[in-house]
Amino acid sequence: MSLIQIRKRMFTVETIHHEGGPPAAVPLRMAAAGAVVRNPYAGRYEQDLLPFMAELRTLGRDLAEEAAAALGRNRVEAYGKGAIVGVNGELEHGAVWHEAGGWAMRAVLGEPKAIVPAAKAVASAGYRLMVPLHYVHACYVRSHFNAMEVGVQDGPRPDEIFFVLVMADGARIHERLGGLRKDQVSVHDGQR
Repeated sequence: MSLIQIRKRMFTVETIHHEGGPPAAVPLRMAAAGAVVRNPYAGRYEQDLLPFMAELRTLGRDLAEEAAAALGRNRVEAYGKGAIVGVNGELEHGAVWHEAGGWAMRAVLGEPKAIVPAAKAVASAGYRLMVPLHYVHACYVRSHFNAMEVGVQDGPRPDEIFFVLVMADGARIHERLGGLRKDQVSVHDGQR
């Protein structure tokens, strides 16, 4: 029997036209694809979480495909991931998403080098998580430091986990704080 039992999926796209300044010539689009799944380890300690992490790769791939398709796979410039573990679980149950979600986004997006930033929490249903994002090819590109708020109103329930992947097709609207620009990335090591 599979360790992955999905109760519900969510998908949303935000389109940001401005942040108080003039409307952008091209709005920023941010997509979040997530799923609420049963936590197979809720209420007990399990030493070996690797089977769960391995099975989550398929869900990660599905969510990554959904978000990338919404924005246009070749237009994705920023990414991040997150997990909210219901209160009968532990933070490490959400940490399985680091590899499963991060690997999935890299595979779908053509193997970008930058690490996939993450946020996770143990919380009650309705909790909202700020998922950090940064540039897919070099994590020090300041213009792409961003975040998207995600969550589901009725989850995660105590014995569930909400896993989410977030992508964006550009920098923050009105970004103007300098630093490394995406066209200046030269080392191609995921850093600079």
